[in-house]
Amino acid sequence: MRINTVNGLTYIKGFQLKRFKRIALSLLFLLLFSGLAASKLAMASTPAVGKQTINALYIPLADHYAALVAFERYRDKMKHADFTLTKMKNWDLLRAYYQSGEVEMAFVMSPLAMSMYTEKPHFRWIGLMHRDGNALAINDLIYEKLRLPPMREDRKPDDQVAKVLDSIHNQSGKSTVIGMPHLLSTHTVVLYRYLKENGLTLSLRPGANTQVLAVPVPPSKSLAFIKAKSNRAQPAAFEQSLPWADVVETGSFGHVAWYSKDVMPWKYGHVECIALATDESIRHKRAAVEEVMYFIHKAGADIETARQEGGEALDAIVKIVRKHIPAHNRKAITASLDPNLRVINYQNLNVDKAGLKQIMDLAVEGGILKTGVDIDEFADTQFQVDLK
Repeated sequence: MRINTVNGLTYIKGFQLKRFKRIALSLLFLLLFSGLAASKLAMASTPAVGKQTINALYIPLADHYAALVAFERYRDKMKHADFTLTKMKNWDLLRAYYQSGEVEMAFVMSPLAMSMYTEKPHFRWIGLMHRDGNALAINDLIYEKLRLPPMREDRKPDDQVAKVLDSIHNQSGKSTVIGMPHLLSTHTVVLYRYLKENGLTLSLRPGANTQVLAVPVPPSKSLAFIKAKSNRAQPAAFEQSLPWADVVETGSFGHVAWYSKDVMPWKYGHVECIALATDESIRHKRAAVEEVMYFIHKAGADIETARQEGGEALDAIVKIVRKHIPAHNRKAITASLDPNLRVINYQNLNVDKAGLKQIMDLAVEGGILKTGVDIDEFADTQFQVDLK
């Protein structure tokens, strides 16, 4: 090594030694700091000793309130599962993330879940998140041609809305646009059934000569969608999960025409959003997955009790929901959980093969799903819960 001294300063191959020492120390400090930060991050993401990570994807809807309650009330009581939730902005993002195989569970609308299974069958259906739970909301251009009962619980899916949609198509030659959370949604199946029973047709693509055109509208944008159509004096509607349909009426943007529970009657309520678990998690984290599903059932029972009792019990549920979904105000949440309407329920959340077949057969018939699935293969009934 060649060392030179010039004007009292030492150089190594022309590099000032003091500067070299300063840079070396700085680099060493940076490496130590980076290592400490990485260690803290690793500790933060490491599940509690003896527990296995169960991360679940959800959409901010009343459909998934039971998951929020389970997370807040019972995750510390779980012995096997380190339960976490990841909120997704829309269904397509949830689909893509879950299909990557990096997440153990997801709560998904049943037609979308079946489409995902056809694409990549790396998961199984292990239970329900709720039953019933969506509604058709219409703007004033449709509402003013109807005679709806003043009380929402009295509004049933008679032929009134269908006649108006048919009249609009006959007069203008245009389809009425109805927003759906996703074209592969239970909502689309419910709408298809309502239209079919009243002699009308539904299209999922523009250009068809149908009375109704279904278009995808993210739930959080559904209010803006119906307002924009109304501002342009265009008849429009959307079918969305709660609380969005009720918010239309409570916020004076439109009116609820009917609820899905009356279009799709089924024992205990029709199948809607279902819980999925990857084959990998079922094989290697079965006890943890079972525990999460047990507490989702228990949280559903908590919600049912709270909606009946009201007062502090309901306030506690509202507080939990608003912590995770600030966009749902108290008025919207309590409207969704109205004990008199009972348009969504969190009971009987075990696998319901016949209930899913009802949805699947209509979805295939209406061209919403290209093909059905083998429900016996799709379902894993080993996660049944009996709270009694």
